[in-house]
Amino acid sequence: MSLLTVNTSAFALSSQPDGLQTVDTVNKQPNIIFIFTDDQRFNSLTMTGDPLSPTEHIDQLAKEGVFFDNAFITSPICGPSRANMFTGQWERKNKIGFHTRSHNVITKEVFDNSWLMQLKKQGYSTAFIGKHHTKIADKNDTPLRENIDFAYFGNGHLGFHFKPKFKAFSNLKNKTQVEGLMEATKAYLSQNKDFDYFYENAHPSIKNSIQPRDPKKPFAAWINFNLPHASSIGTMGSLESDPLIYKTLFQDKIDEIELPAGYPVPISLPKEVYGTRDLMKYYVTSNKKKLLNDKLKMARAVYAMDLFVGELRQQLKRMGEDQNTIIVFASDNGLLLGEHGLGGKTILYDESVHVPLIIYSPFFDANTQGKHIDELVVGQDIVATLLDMAGANVPSSYQGESLVPLIEGTKTESPWRQDIFLENLFTDQGYPRQEGVRDKKFKYIRSFSKKQDRMKYLPARSFTTNEEPIYEELFDIVSDPNELTNLANDPKYAKELEYYRDRAQTLVKELY
Repeated sequence: MSLLTVNTSAFALSSQPDGLQTVDTVNKQPNIIFIFTDDQRFNSLTMTGDPLSPTEHIDQLAKEGVFFDNAFITSPICGPSRANMFTGQWERKNKIGFHTRSHNVITKEVFDNSWLMQLKKQGYSTAFIGKHHTKIADKNDTPLRENIDFAYFGNGHLGFHFKPKFKAFSNLKNKTQVEGLMEATKAYLSQNKDFDYFYENAHPSIKNSIQPRDPKKPFAAWINFNLPHASSIGTMGSLESDPLIYKTLFQDKIDEIELPAGYPVPISLPKEVYGTRDLMKYYVTSNKKKLLNDKLKMARAVYAMDLFVGELRQQLKRMGEDQNTIIVFASDNGLLLGEHGLGGKTILYDESVHVPLIIYSPFFDANTQGKHIDELVVGQDIVATLLDMAGANVPSSYQGESLVPLIEGTKTESPWRQDIFLENLFTDQGYPRQEGVRDKKFKYIRSFSKKQDRMKYLPARSFTTNEEPIYEELFDIVSDPNELTNLANDPKYAKELEYYRDRAQTLVKELY
């Protein structure tokens, strides 16, 4: 903690006067905190092989909880991924996508089925903190502001230093994202006068949307970062007031930063499939110096979020709620950083879709703590699990499944899924519309023509037509985990190709 030099740092453990309290957890519903990061790769943790960033607290959460080795985001890009979390559905079903293209919103009815609202009906105090990237009912997200007890968010990219357009964050002492969201989280959780300023200085537009936590109720908080997303690292360390970690941390280890084997790698996709020139500039990976600097800043951001997890757990302990609070940690998607010659996400390679997922509960026994689960799970499963662990019913509209049976090792009526359907319906920024199927042996990806759907939103096209893909890929992910050798045109794999083609179409129909 010594590297955080700002006097008002939200991470300063000694700054909080909360005395240790005792809470009777008998017959008390568990609290739930869901931490959702942005563009955080699966291999960004010490425990998953990152050579740079020491993620002590996140790794400890996994040692005391359960880690999912095969967790995937089925729509690997910010807005659609988060819409899937609100709905518990595949994008193919909810058809939300990015509002700017789909022009669809999460309706009030659908929002009422979201995990936060379901828990509110169960008597929970609820909080939504940080990044928001969907539209709920209208341009002002009225149901979110009016129904969540503590709705403290900005829509879109927050920036490393909160952008001036986000008036909601004007009452924070900390202007850096991680520390600011820690401050807001403490303002919600704490029951003392130290955070009176937070409510008194709140912008008029949000004063009615941030109610202090009711100590008589269990709480459910969804904390959303916009890090280590490349859009939010640009100004990192640029202000004198920035904590020292954002200026110097890992600078002496920049030579240890790993780049893809053979970097720079040729682009693996044909020009008619992928258009680099349209990609957001902060995702371009062809400049080695820039890529190294981006990876350095991303490592600093991950380290800061790791400190956030550690301080959050300390805060819960001071409140006496640590033995009654479930914590879930996951990312909204991964990120390509030069692999396959690509940057950004949405392309259905594992760098984009494979994410870290940890579920911690103080109620896990010794046989469960530190468990690794190998089954294929998806983001939509997370929200079903949160409800199940809180003893609430999972809405029938959810397509995700509770992970509790996997955690407990209990049998279910139906066997666990053997494959997952992946999709990208976002056709801006040079990305192609794609569909894919992944199991533990193979991955199949098909890409469609951008000529007919550029800048359009077409969730039904491959379902309602016999549309042919313009490019197909098939990977043996057992022998080729980095997905480097495309087997789609290899006659030896003709049967496998046909099987996964059919399986993709079957899942499109089932999920639509």
